[in-house]
Amino acid sequence: MNLPHPGDYIDIHSHGGKTSSGIFIIENLMAHEGTLPENTSGVAFSCGIHPWYLNESNQKQLLSTVAVASSRTEVVAIGEAGFDKLRGPSIELQRNVFEEQVRIAEAHLKPVIIHSVRAWDELFAVHKKLKPLMPWLIHGFRGNVELANQLTSKGMYLSFWFDYVIRPESAKLLRNLPINRIFLETDGADVDIRKIYKKVASDLNLKIDELKVIISNNFKEYFKL
Repeated sequence: MNLPHPGDYIDIHSHGGKTSSGIFIIENLMAHEGTLPENTSGVAFSCGIHPWYLNESNQKQLLSTVAVASSRTEVVAIGEAGFDKLRGPSIELQRNVFEEQVRIAEAHLKPVIIHSVRAWDELFAVHKKLKPLMPWLIHGFRGNVELANQLTSKGMYLSFWFDYVIRPESAKLLRNLPINRIFLETDGADVDIRKIYKKVASDLNLKIDELKVIISNNFKEYFKL
């Protein structure tokens, strides 16, 4: 398993991210694309079934892809996986396939990276039903403080939507969350993770190096290192 070096910026969720000195990324592999992980310095991988690309005919093949990938040491997390009420198949199919991915994650002792759009009740219901031992992380979060605290109270982590977290209005949310539950991401957008760190550090009245240490510690807890 590739790990970030001390002092690295950690981009917890990326698509097609470019590696560079001082930046460590978790590159997301979409199961429907069939891409295999590579042993690349500065990069680890997640693999999961995004609900947009799920249907009745491909569910078994995609679950098989995730199951195989989960045994690879380069794949450190399962996902992104979850629910989307705006795009994708029936919620029942999304729920069944998400539950299977959680079971794969639990079997391989790997955390889960979650995509959730307007489906928080469904997400909470699965969490209550399966009682996972491995942590969950909500990627692209841009909800309110109440929802954020509901999620973190259940032991979940939050990674903020890159475009939201650089806006001035995100500061209130950041200041009202447990600092040991946050991550930052680019989600594959043309944005510099260092710029995101700078904005969040300022919002939290921290030095950038202090924020790096906090997120590094969160990384160790999330991956149970």
